[in-house]
Amino acid sequence: MNSQLRFRKDGTFRVLQLADVQDGPEVSQDAIDLIEAAIEESDPDLVVLTGDQIRGYDPAYLATFRSRHDSVSGEDIPLGIRLESVINGGCDGSKSVPDPERALEDSRRKVLSTFQQFLAPIVSRGIPFAATYGNHDFQCGVSIDEQDDMYRSFTGCLNPVSQSGDGHHNNEDPLVCETGTFCLPISSSTGSQIAMGLMMVNSGDFAPQGGYGSPSAQAIEWLSNVEEAISAQSDTDSVPSLVFQHIPVPEYYRCLNKVSPFTWHAVEGYRAFSDACYTLNQEVCRPGGILGEGPCCSEENVGEFQQLQDTSGYFAMFSGHDHKNAFIGNIDGIDLGYAPTCGFCSYGPKASDRALRLLVFSEDDPAGYDSRLLTYGNLVARRPRHPLRVLVGEYMVSGMPSLRDMLRNPKIAVGVLVVAMSALKVWCRAWSHKRLPHRTSYKS
Repeated sequence: MNSQLRFRKDGTFRVLQLADVQDGPEVSQDAIDLIEAAIEESDPDLVVLTGDQIRGYDPAYLATFRSRHDSVSGEDIPLGIRLESVINGGCDGSKSVPDPERALEDSRRKVLSTFQQFLAPIVSRGIPFAATYGNHDFQCGVSIDEQDDMYRSFTGCLNPVSQSGDGHHNNEDPLVCETGTFCLPISSSTGSQIAMGLMMVNSGDFAPQGGYGSPSAQAIEWLSNVEEAISAQSDTDSVPSLVFQHIPVPEYYRCLNKVSPFTWHAVEGYRAFSDACYTLNQEVCRPGGILGEGPCCSEENVGEFQQLQDTSGYFAMFSGHDHKNAFIGNIDGIDLGYAPTCGFCSYGPKASDRALRLLVFSEDDPAGYDSRLLTYGNLVARRPRHPLRVLVGEYMVSGMPSLRDMLRNPKIAVGVLVVAMSALKVWCRAWSHKRLPHRTSYKS
């Protein structure tokens, strides 16, 4: 039992979810200010990092970038990354790397520097933290196993060593499954038993057949086994537990309603769900939720949600990944929730809505937790230092679905209509002018 993590004497335990910092070697000061302010506001007992801490596709990692695990470092670099590198005064990545090991070592230093910056507000206050991984962390070329070692170099990191010296996974500790997948037991206020389980799950990155990945088969099985393990250390039949991971499960779509594509603020689904548009189902979602994009889950349902249902004790799952989403819905007794991005160097909502999520649990009823977003607009309330970059991230168009989603925003739709009408008016005037007969004046 980890004595560091226990309910307070008042019977509460406070968790701060930090999702999708997704930044390069020079972390946005706006993100750091938001993290700092959120910690001051929430006074957390634990901070959980739910993946994509590293912007693995940042031009700073051009020489070691890997789009997929089987890619060769520095090759198959997307055009967007090349262009961003050129704009920033770097090369376009077309030249071969003379010393791959030196380039990798440089990337390691940059990753560590990124960690130092966004972890500073956490570590300086002595707050315990734990991290799992997303689909962009590995793309910098530094493996998540190495990144795990880096995290453990910081005071307060609770990530356990998941591998033995020979590189095989540690099967002796039932609380540990693999890198990024482990259990943090929270003891009661008296320290006499485990009162809540907090599971960090590595939800994978990319699927071989396209789209996003999902947890490993071992992780799915472990979710049941670890609940049994911690329940054995409690005087209850099952310990109330929840999961934090990066990529949402397909069941998040059950929190939504299918609607007409002409519905204001509707969003199109992702891949397997792209045949429909959606809005929040207010009957299952808590008030104040935000649906800014279709949940980008794996197309393969590996049964993770079903495992949570079949295993007594689980009451919630919280994800990141979809930067514009911030809702909590209840499906068959299990809450499915989001934290939006807290970063300022990737796409997301407007600056004021970038946030961290606070969850406050009661020892008597952990499943009856309270939650709220700690937003940049409420806590920092200052214009971001790079407003144009944030604006581009807010209105970034990655394809026709995101363009159509944007046009379902009434303000944008009206703006586009006004511009189109003005352009049409100018064109009509020009066309009419060309059609008028030329008048010839005669002098006597």
